[in-house]
Amino acid sequence: MFERLKDDIATVLDRDPAARSALEVLLCYPGIHASLFHRASHGLWRRGFLTAARFVSHLSRMFTGIEIHPGAIIGRRVFIDHGMGVVIGETSEIGDNCTIYQGVTLGGTSLHPGKRHPTLQPGVVVAAGAKVLGGFTVGAGARVGSNSVVLKEVPAGVTVVGSPARPVEGQSAEKRETQARSGRFAAYGLTAGVDDPLAKVLQELIDHIAEQDHRIDELCAELARCGMRAPGACKPIDAEKLSKLVE
Repeated sequence: MFERLKDDIATVLDRDPAARSALEVLLCYPGIHASLFHRASHGLWRRGFLTAARFVSHLSRMFTGIEIHPGAIIGRRVFIDHGMGVVIGETSEIGDNCTIYQGVTLGGTSLHPGKRHPTLQPGVVVAAGAKVLGGFTVGAGARVGSNSVVLKEVPAGVTVVGSPARPVEGQSAEKRETQARSGRFAAYGLTAGVDDPLAKVLQELIDHIAEQDHRIDELCAELARCGMRAPGACKPIDAEKLSKLVE
C-alpha cells in the first residue's frame, strides 16, 4: 500500500509542474485521495461487501468530487489531475501511467450487464471534459483531446478530437508507433504539428469555394469579351472571414 502511495506521489511530482513537495501532493491533491478511497472500496467489492464498497465510494465522491465505481480496475501510477467531476464506471479498466483530467467521463452506452465501460491501455491521456463512452479499448499511448466524445476504439498512439472524436491529421503510422512505445506524457492530450480534422476539411472547402468564385469571374469576363451577355455576379464569399471562424 505504502509502495503504491509513493509511486502515486512521484507520478504527480513528475507530471505536474505546480506540485512542489511530496507533503503538498499528499495533503492537497484530490486525485491521490480518490485513489486511496478506491483501493479500499475495490478491496471490499472483490470480497463481496458490495454495499460497504459503494458507501466508501460515495464518501470519496463527497470529499474529492471524483466518482469511481468500486468495481473499476485501476493500474499503477494513474494520475487524476484536478479531478472535479470525473466519473469512472463499474466495468472501466485503466492501465498503468494513464492521466485523466477534470470533467472526464468513462461511461457506458448500454443498460445490459457485462462490459459496458471503456478500457484505457497504458499511457493514455484523457483531457478535460472528454467523454469516452462504451465497452471498447483506447490503445496504449493514445490521447483524447478536451471535450471530445469518443464512441469507438482508438488505435495505439493516436490523438482524437471532436464530437464524435476523429483522429487528427499528420499522424503517420511510424509516429503513432513511436508515441505508443515512448510513453511520453502529453498534457491535455495535445500534440504539436497536427490539425483538427474537421477544421482542416472546412478550410479546404472554403479554399475550394474561393477558387470556384475566381474561375467563374474569369469565365464571365471571357464571355463579356466575346460580346456575350454574362450572368449577374454572385455575392462573393468572404473567405478570410470564414477562415477566422474555423480557427
